[in-house]
Amino acid sequence: AAAMAGEALSQVPDVQIDGDGVFKYVLVRVRGAGALAKDVVRGHAWAEYHADLFERTAEELAPHGLSCECLGGGRVSHRPEERKIHVYGYSVGFGRADHAVTTEKLKAEYPNYEITWADEGY
Repeated sequence: AAAMAGEALSQVPDVQIDGDGVFKYVLVRVRGAGALAKDVVRGHAWAEYHADLFERTAEELAPHGLSCECLGGGRVSHRPEERKIHVYGYSVGFGRADHAVTTEKLKAEYPNYEITWADEGY
């Protein structure tokens, strides 16, 4: 089961965000069997609340034997025409995500972008 959970965990994309605009995001710790875990970023404009993003992520991953814990949230401003992403703000329900962690994940996914973050702002 641990090998399957590890395989399932490796299939989970580190980053899924909308292609442009300003939207809420959550940082989610995804756990497989045993001590396997990784943090993923999910941000979409359709989400009215940070909880919507977290719940959708948890629902999608549960059938694969993966559990989720929300580490916090914030907002993402994605401007593809300028190749810029800015991470800021917080989630009322989950608290502020570690934007530094989120930024590192985004840099891996968008290597040609200028990616910044700030703790202020909503």
